Amino acid sequence: MANANFSAERHAECYMRAMIYADYNATAPVRPEAKAAILAALDVGANPSSVHAPGRAARKLLEVARAQVSLAIGARAQDVVFTSGGTEANALALNGIAAQLDGKCTLLVSAIEHEAVTKNAGYAGVPVETAYVTRHGALDLDWLRDRLARWDAARDGTPVLALMLANNETGVLQPVAEAAAMVRDAGGLTHCDAVQGLGKIMVNVGLLGVDYLALSAHKIGGPQGVGALWLRSGAPLKPVLFGGGQERSLRSGTENLSGIVGFGAATEAAIRDLPKLQALAAQRDAMEARLISEADITVFGKDADRLAQTSNFAIPGFRAETQVMAMDLGGVAISSGSACSSGKVKRSLVLAAMDASDELAESAIRVSFGWGSQLSDFEATAEAWLQAARRTVLKSA
Repeated sequence: MANANFSAERHAECYMRAMIYADYNATAPVRPEAKAAILAALDVGANPSSVHAPGRAARKLLEVARAQVSLAIGARAQDVVFTSGGTEANALALNGIAAQLDGKCTLLVSAIEHEAVTKNAGYAGVPVETAYVTRHGALDLDWLRDRLARWDAARDGTPVLALMLANNETGVLQPVAEAAAMVRDAGGLTHCDAVQGLGKIMVNVGLLGVDYLALSAHKIGGPQGVGALWLRSGAPLKPVLFGGGQERSLRSGTENLSGIVGFGAATEAAIRDLPKLQALAAQRDAMEARLISEADITVFGKDADRLAQTSNFAIPGFRAETQVMAMDLGGVAISSGSACSSGKVKRSLVLAAMDASDELAESAIRVSFGWGSQLSDFEATAEAWLQAARRTVLKSA
């Protein structure tokens, strides 16, 4: 059995080496710093809530990781609550706010939010309104200003805005600080899903002016299945899980020590490597320029501020699922940017919110790079895509 496991591991390793991995926004390969930290934490083998020496050693590792994550976002360590991932962090924020406010609030959810936000908002038991975006994929601040000017506290309760920091599909950065200031002036609260922002841009909760911020480890080279929610001191929040009272009783359950320690190590490494990642914008732009020149692609969010390592583009008649398969065969791992858990491709609600035509939306793919990417990966990705396109939509050109 051990030999079978070893063979499977070696097969996966060899396969990944043969591929160009361009799907970092889905998950990033685990960083060596995170892997080393995880293995060290596993050797401790104790519960962080235990008072004996091994338990205290586990607690120390946990709090070091909390400090690493909090430092990365300019926050106090005691205001960071560890969760099982970004989805749970978003769920805790939205459901916990609604519960603490006794349902006397209205959620304003941007039209480009991840389903971890939109679906949890739908189950929060309070009214939900869509906050519209511009055709460039950023929140429409004029719409928000007008909606808040017409706010009726007696009818609508407290305004609660849910606005991500960076869109997972297009990479478009959102005007979080400006929007949060408007909401704060209206007596409301702002929750920010920063899962795609951490490690790719500077994140500072004080400068953003938000009340809650969700994070995830696996987008920055940490392990899957661990995340965090930061909340401003005094911000209203009720727990949604009950038990042993861990994480200030806001998230009961024995902490995932090895995952959290890996999260901390990955966060520290990601902040260190931030200048290197942001420099990828030049290669991303060159890749897009070649594809525009040779295939006349449409790049979504091209005229907006975007994450440096993300590109979402389309060409009519070349369906997304076909492109994903063709690129896979060509040695490049990408995604449609709108895949669900079943692995099927569905029409992107993000692109629909940006007024993209059905034909373009159904043909959109996302390429995203990260800490392990080579500069040559961009050119190789462009070449693989053009070869696939020439066999289909460009064959008559």
